[in-house]
Amino acid sequence: MTPVAAIDPVQTHFRRTTIAGTEIFYREAGPQDAPAVLLLHGFPSSSHMFRDLIPRLAGRYRVIAPDYPGFGHSAAPSPAEFDYRFDRLADVVEGLVDQLGLESYVLYLQDYGGPVGFRLALRRPERVRGLIVQNAVANAEGWNPEITASMGPFWRERNAETEKPFVDLLKPETTRFQYSHGAARAERLSPDAWTADQAGLDRPGNREIQLRLLHDYQSNFAAYPAWQRYLSERQPPMLIVWGKNDPFFTTKGVDYLKEQVPAAEVHLFDAGHFALETHAGEIAEHIRVFMARLQTAG
Repeated sequence: MTPVAAIDPVQTHFRRTTIAGTEIFYREAGPQDAPAVLLLHGFPSSSHMFRDLIPRLAGRYRVIAPDYPGFGHSAAPSPAEFDYRFDRLADVVEGLVDQLGLESYVLYLQDYGGPVGFRLALRRPERVRGLIVQNAVANAEGWNPEITASMGPFWRERNAETEKPFVDLLKPETTRFQYSHGAARAERLSPDAWTADQAGLDRPGNREIQLRLLHDYQSNFAAYPAWQRYLSERQPPMLIVWGKNDPFFTTKGVDYLKEQVPAAEVHLFDAGHFALETHAGEIAEHIRVFMARLQTAG
């Protein structure tokens, strides 16, 4: 009997480079000349959150997923060495984009990837071929109000009392909660996900890094009007793939995005904040269809 030739999956490459003096880790896969998809991760994760998605897209597309400074396998310089603000995270990702020579790309925005990605889109709108949004918001009403209630005091005056809810976000039980809450397919949840995230959070000095970013999150609320103008004026092609049981971002965030970009395609999943953990196959298929439509449209 003639053996059937094996079909090897597209290899993911694990790379490091230096951007503005900081070592940055990123995952890359797919043909160098294929349309690019830039995957921007959330808190408290890293490019690790895309481990199941990358091989599903890399056969047709060039897929790049960086870790921000202070996350994943990227360096975590002290706050004295790196200014941990969302503007600076966007600077680093933009530097990587320039270094890799990406002239256009589709942005995948999840959680923190929203603030980073919208900054890139506003800076260089001509580069953005489309947006894929997974549980990232552009309006205050898209937040769970129980979460936003604790933000104001922390932003007005950071002290031991006001930062306590945010220190709690860094605990192992909260990290696991972010993955498990609302996940209908619990048997698909890999403990590797929250274990990897917590290892990053527990690095010496990382507590202060994360608190500085959480304190700077107020800059994103202040930027919402600019993001909203971008959406309403540019009408970027948009695919929304959303875990509808997210404890942080509600479907009011989806409704708002759809109001701004009426042509946006929306798919809700019986999943939580990290919907890729349980629905990577379905999300990948929607992305492939979306990307094919972009190529057809030119």
